[in-house]
Amino acid sequence: MESQTAITLLTLGLLFLAGLLTGFLSGRVKLPAVTILILLGVLAGPYALNLLPSRIDDWYPLVSRTALLMVAFLLGRKFSLGNIRQRGARVLTISVAKVLGVAVFVFCGLYFLTPAPLALCLLMAGIGPASAPAAISNVVREARAEGEFTETLLGIVAIDDAWGIALFSIMLALSETVAGNGGALHALATGGWELGGAVLLGLALGLPATWITSRINQGDPMKADALGFILVCGGLALWLGFSFLLAAMVLGAVIVNLSTHHDAPFETIEDLEWPIMILFFILAGATLHVEKLTELGLVGGVYVLMRLAGLVLGAYVGGGLAGADRNVRRYLGLAALPQAGVALGLALVAGHAVPGLEQTIIPLVIGSTVVFELTGPVLTRLALAKAGEIGRRPENSGRAAD
Repeated sequence: MESQTAITLLTLGLLFLAGLLTGFLSGRVKLPAVTILILLGVLAGPYALNLLPSRIDDWYPLVSRTALLMVAFLLGRKFSLGNIRQRGARVLTISVAKVLGVAVFVFCGLYFLTPAPLALCLLMAGIGPASAPAAISNVVREARAEGEFTETLLGIVAIDDAWGIALFSIMLALSETVAGNGGALHALATGGWELGGAVLLGLALGLPATWITSRINQGDPMKADALGFILVCGGLALWLGFSFLLAAMVLGAVIVNLSTHHDAPFETIEDLEWPIMILFFILAGATLHVEKLTELGLVGGVYVLMRLAGLVLGAYVGGGLAGADRNVRRYLGLAALPQAGVALGLALVAGHAVPGLEQTIIPLVIGSTVVFELTGPVLTRLALAKAGEIGRRPENSGRAAD
C-alpha cells in the first residue's frame, strides 16, 4: 500500500513539473501549451514510453470531469447581462449557424462520398458540433488574447455544447428509427431531461450559491464556497443524468448576474484551475488510442474534412448574418476546431443506443479526436494571431502559468 501511495505521489509531482516545463517550451517552439501537454501524455503513455502507472485510466474520468466543470463554470461568466446585451445576439446567431453548418456538412459528406450507412451519418452529424472548451479557453489564456474576436469565440464555445447535445438527441432518435431499434420518443425525452434538468439544477444551486457568495469574505472561504458548489453541481448532474457542462454554465451565469461581488468566485476558480488542467491534458494524451488513427479510413478522412469545412463556412455565414467583423467571419470556425471529451461521451451513448454501429463509431470518434486535439489548439492560436488579439491582455491578468 505504501509503495502504491509513493508511486501516485511521485507521478502527480512529476506531472505538475511537466506542466511547468510546458510554459518554458511553449514560447520557444511556438506551440500552445495544451498541445505540448497532450504530446507529453502520448509520449509517456502506453503507446510510447509507457512511463505512467497502469491505474492511469482510473484517474482520467474524475480529473476530466473536474476540469470540464471548472471550464464550464468560468464560461458561464460570459453570460452576464452586460455581455449578453453587447454580444448576445451575435453569439447566438454564429453558434447556431456553426452547429448547423457542421451537422449538414458532415451528414452530406458521409452520405454522398462514403459507403457509411444512413444511421452512422446521422450520428456523426450529431457528434460533429461538439467542441472542447477546455482546450480553446486555455489557448486563449496562454496567448493572453483579448478583444472582440476572443470574446465572441469564448461566448460561442460556452453554449456550443448545449446546442450540440440538443441536436445529438434528435439525431440519435432518427438513427435509432433508421436502424430499426425504435425508441425515438424515449431518445427525445432523454435529451429533454438532460438539457432541461441541467438548467433547473444550475438555477437551483445558483440561487443559494449567490446568497452565500455575497456574504462571505474572499480568500479561503471563497475557495471552499466556489469549489464546493461546482463539485456538488457536477455530482448531482452526473447522478441524475443531466448535462453536467450545461448545469455548471448555468450555475456560473446565475452567480455572475446576481452576486454582489460576482468576480470573486471566478477569480478563485481561475487560481485553482491550472494544476487540474495540467493533469487533464496530460492524461488525455496518455489515454488517447493513437493506434486508432489507422482505422480512420475514408469515412474518418471525410468526417475530419467535412467538420472543418462546416465550422469555417457555418461561422462565416453566421458571422455575416450577425453583422460580425471580418476577423470573426474568417477565423472563428478555424479557432473552434478542438474536439475532445464531450464528443467521446456522445460516441459512447450512440454506441450503446445503436449496438450494430458501436465497433465503427467509437474507433472513428477516438481516431478523429486524436487529430483534432493535436492540431486544433495550434489552429486556435493561429486564428487568434490572424485576428491580431494575441498578447493584448496584461500579463498579470488571468493565470500566470499560461
